Amino acid sequence: MSSLLTHDEYKALARSLTLPANAVIGGKSTPAIEGGTFDTINPATGDILAKIASCKKQDVDLAVEKARRAFQNGAWSRAHPTDRKRVMRRLARLMEKYAHELAVLETLESGKPIYDVVTVDIPEAIHCLEWHAEAADKIYGQTSPSGDNVVSMIVRQPLGVVACVLPWNFPILMLAWKLGPALATGNSVIVKPAEQTNMTALRLAELAHEAGIPEGVLQIVTGPGEITGRELGLHADVDMVAFTGSTEIGRKFLEYSAKSNLKRIMLECGGKNPCIVLDDAECLDVVARHATQAVFWNMGENCSSNSKLIVHEKIKDKLVEQILVKLRDWPLGDPLDPANRLGAIVSKEQFDKVMGYIGKGKAEGAKVIAGGNAHPLGQGYFIEPTIFDNVRADMTIAREEIFGPVLSIISVASADEAVRVANDTSYGLTASIFTANGGRAQRMARDIRAGTVTINCYGEGDVTTPFGGFKLSGFGGRDKSLHAHDQYTELKTIWADISDPRPTRTLD
Repeated sequence: MSSLLTHDEYKALARSLTLPANAVIGGKSTPAIEGGTFDTINPATGDILAKIASCKKQDVDLAVEKARRAFQNGAWSRAHPTDRKRVMRRLARLMEKYAHELAVLETLESGKPIYDVVTVDIPEAIHCLEWHAEAADKIYGQTSPSGDNVVSMIVRQPLGVVACVLPWNFPILMLAWKLGPALATGNSVIVKPAEQTNMTALRLAELAHEAGIPEGVLQIVTGPGEITGRELGLHADVDMVAFTGSTEIGRKFLEYSAKSNLKRIMLECGGKNPCIVLDDAECLDVVARHATQAVFWNMGENCSSNSKLIVHEKIKDKLVEQILVKLRDWPLGDPLDPANRLGAIVSKEQFDKVMGYIGKGKAEGAKVIAGGNAHPLGQGYFIEPTIFDNVRADMTIAREEIFGPVLSIISVASADEAVRVANDTSYGLTASIFTANGGRAQRMARDIRAGTVTINCYGEGDVTTPFGGFKLSGFGGRDKSLHAHDQYTELKTIWADISDPRPTRTLD
């Protein structure tokens, strides 16, 4: 990945780009069959960027037909795993070549800081595709211990047609998390980006076909979730939906599966994630750096955001002091300026939702010690990084996923109380623990009901570790790691009787 450009260079690149707006079906850029479009908005300015194809049932039906035909002809599904790997690696090289273009498209639509997209999202998306590509020809089948008269093979075959329904907070990275294992295992993939963020997926599909992905193997259908997403969820010839987004919408895909063909559903949903800091935690300035990173990275629009800081009462004041100091490291402004670490909230709807939670926090008696206001920057949707102290565990801001730059601080008197507060939620995606006692940290990590628990750091693991949640945070599987390959395949037993058919001879 090349180094960061300047603010002026990114603005010039933004002005020069041809913005992709059509769906990609059967290897071709195409408008919606009925000609409908919807506006995609730059949340930093409020300006309309482009009119995106609004796909409906006919478009989805056509994409599924093309995907099924591609799967059955075997150009990708029956290709040698090494050949699939080679094509996917070519795609990764093309993503590197056009990395700044992809980053600008992502920032324009999502409001994400270009700094994060260039240094985190694009490199990790490329690495994810490469990692799963490399795994394609290194995963073996099995034989069972079924005796000398049988050869019993346990093999995995691609599912068929997979629909990937994406969120708006990490558009290209979440695409890679799903596309990597789905393509590596031989499936045909239909991607439905979030309505707010379509352009990087559309551009990536163009690069995929340039890399050699056969027609129909990777397609992008754009449109509103209640139409385009619903049609994919109900389609009887879609074998799987892999979804990342809200728990509310995740439930709908389970309903769609039940009403149609019982397609496989994998959900990665929301979180209200705790960060526990005990009184023996070391280096509070480092803890504060992790705590602010956990809640303000990507403007808090992150399902693994540690938005609930549960801190021992003995050190709370000292830690809060350090956190307020760390706020200096989070300048807010034009997302295309690489000096800024906070950009725009993705949409007016999300902006209003976050400001509504801030209002509830104030009304319910929590104390604002930083931020708490919209940031006046043109016509864009900007919110100051906000910190609430004196938060009770029963307050709305302590219980509901805000998906914005808002931190709630809860004081506790013991490690046991911290775990109880951490588990008092319907979610269970991630958690963090800061303590100098290694044994206690391990015990607490096992007691907290979350899919990923980090100790003395904030993070989500890496591409080798599965990511997903307990309770309302997930269903049906995990993103990342080799476990994801299992989820995009069918498990099959092939049983062969090799016993000697000749009659057994006996001695006289």
